[in-house]
Amino acid sequence: MKRSFSFIIPVYNRPNEIRELLESLTGQTYTGEFEVVIVEDGSTVSSVDVISAYKYALDISYYEKSNSGPGDSRNYGMRLAKGNYFIVLDSDCILPPEYLEQAEKSLENDFVHCYGGPDAAHDSFSDIQKAINYTMTSFLTTGGIRGGKKAVDKFQPRSFNMGISKEAFETVGGYGNIHPGEDPDLTIRIWNKGYNTKLISEAFVYHKRRIDWRTFYVQVNKFGMVRPILNKWHPETVKLTYWFPSIFCLGLITAAVLAAFSILWPIACYGVYYLLLFLHAFLKTKSLKVALLAVFAAIVQFVGYGYGFLKSTIFTTFKKSAPQDIFPNLFFKTNS
Repeated sequence: MKRSFSFIIPVYNRPNEIRELLESLTGQTYTGEFEVVIVEDGSTVSSVDVISAYKYALDISYYEKSNSGPGDSRNYGMRLAKGNYFIVLDSDCILPPEYLEQAEKSLENDFVHCYGGPDAAHDSFSDIQKAINYTMTSFLTTGGIRGGKKAVDKFQPRSFNMGISKEAFETVGGYGNIHPGEDPDLTIRIWNKGYNTKLISEAFVYHKRRIDWRTFYVQVNKFGMVRPILNKWHPETVKLTYWFPSIFCLGLITAAVLAAFSILWPIACYGVYYLLLFLHAFLKTKSLKVALLAVFAAIVQFVGYGYGFLKSTIFTTFKKSAPQDIFPNLFFKTNS
């Protein structure tokens, strides 16, 4: 069957971001046809005027619905899409011109029903955006799972840049209502149905992440909170590495206490790690300021994720209530 692509893009109160994304879609070098499906997820600031400006440049469909979260909105868009292979993007992404051409080339050579691509920092990004992008993609912080690492284990796509066939979508039923965490949950269910996933490193996006330090902390804290829930749902995927941020933070507190008693080697080890991270960030970004901000971003990332993971592990282990009742802020009520 010939592949026909549908871009699925939920948007929530971000008309300026969707304009940048649509503009990048007009510049694709891919010579085949593709459609763009925009799902306005209960926004109070509509994107309709921006969408209308591109109706002659792109095969574009625009749908409005009440707010039910990105997962349910992606499902909504995929059910209405005309293509047989869906590419899910976040609205704060920009695509390089060769994106779709590279994705099609990789699928032609080695077809899978689900793929993921990495993210990168565009030159136009702010220093904070570049620093956060570094910490979210670096091997020294996340193991490189978002930055294009060719993992020895199965690759887990993330839905800021994820492709899924119509067949796989219909088989697994799409995204669940947890958020964040809907990406790995979907991927695991795809694996359980016998489908393979892979990384297409050439199909990268520029992921803007329009967030400040407070919202970055909230985001990574939620990432940490959902992981024990996913471990409970999918115990076969539990890994020791998920504990690393929590252990890292507890170790740092212990090292600080020991330093007060003149036992300095533990805190020195942390100093060496952050020095290496700073030097690596500088080599990657060519900016002293971004490298310094990357060190701070890594601290925010480890503390936020580590605390969220530890808290959620304790609550989901010792409370008899369902995760939806313990952490209702991590779940959307769907319209499905």
